[in-house]
Amino acid sequence: MSSEYLPGLAGVPATKSNISDIDGEKGVLAYRGYDIRELALKSSFEETALLLLDGQLPTREELDEFDQQLRGERRVKYNIREIMKYLPSTGHPMEMLQTAVASLGMFYGGDEIFSDGYQAEDDYFIHSMSVKIISRMATIVAMWQHVRNGYDPIEPRSDLSHAENFLYMLHGRDPDPFEARIIDACLVLHAEHTINASTFAAMVCGSTLASPFLVIAAAIGTLAGPLHGGANQRVVEMLEEIGRPENVKDWLDMKLAEKEVIWGMGHREYKTKDPRAIVLQKMMVEWIERKGNLSPMFETALALEEACEKELGPKGVYPNVDYYSGILYTEMGIPADQFTPIFAVSRIAGWMAHWREQLSDNRIFRPTQIYTGEPAREYVPIEKR
Repeated sequence: MSSEYLPGLAGVPATKSNISDIDGEKGVLAYRGYDIRELALKSSFEETALLLLDGQLPTREELDEFDQQLRGERRVKYNIREIMKYLPSTGHPMEMLQTAVASLGMFYGGDEIFSDGYQAEDDYFIHSMSVKIISRMATIVAMWQHVRNGYDPIEPRSDLSHAENFLYMLHGRDPDPFEARIIDACLVLHAEHTINASTFAAMVCGSTLASPFLVIAAAIGTLAGPLHGGANQRVVEMLEEIGRPENVKDWLDMKLAEKEVIWGMGHREYKTKDPRAIVLQKMMVEWIERKGNLSPMFETALALEEACEKELGPKGVYPNVDYYSGILYTEMGIPADQFTPIFAVSRIAGWMAHWREQLSDNRIFRPTQIYTGEPAREYVPIEKR
């Protein structure tokens, strides 16, 4: 057994998985063998979620059934709404989301299925829980936008797609078809990304046979960190700090000299531009063509990317998925602190797929450590110290 210590478990295989794969040298991300760029253009979140859960592209009948199941699980009990009303309106939405999702298990139950361990392979239960949590995650995030401003949340509609209903509940108006298509593509792009920090957290929690609601709460808490899902909010704040394209060079020189993070730049897995960032940039261009104006934030982002390519490109540092997603959300009038919850609304599909895969051949995670503390010593009574 190797006793080599690798900080952050970098490069250490923690599991076997057939859900997604990354080729960092070529800039390729695939879900179940399907290129993410093709899925973002041709698929939908509902179809992609079912692909991740079941392993194959569904038939029309299978997709319609899954879609109807999602639509039928959008409502949450009023108790959840009441809990949300008593949370501080100034709190971060990710803290709210973790609290609300963890509490779902108290109202919907289901963890008794794991009481004997061997029942962890109950496919009906696993699918049912996946549908409930995927659907209600979007509902809770949209509800919070109104609750924290002192209003009752907007009831979900069953005649809209997952992306359309999310925008409807968020803004309180019929969704613009173009904006709904962008949100749907963003949900596809963020749905899965191999064994990242939040997915690993879900797997570790799931390996104990904890309730799926607690499994996802663990993943949400991990996603909340700025080094993971919180980066797209930081990108927008960074671009607002820069202000204009003409300020980019001096700002970047200063940040690089101080060895500070350039948010949205670089990824541990990719040595070229993140394939998801490529799709999002094209969507941003399409947004500009539809709206007829060049967003100052997008103009600044393009200038910063060009400057970073000269300075950081030789080191394999290019834009990642967070770089353009926040700009698109900003253009749609979505508050910056809701960016990471939207990430969770998407990534829940991948989390549930890995939860299911973990349970199919479960073994509780129990890594070891390298002890660096004091050698054995005797206890000294306090009066002699």
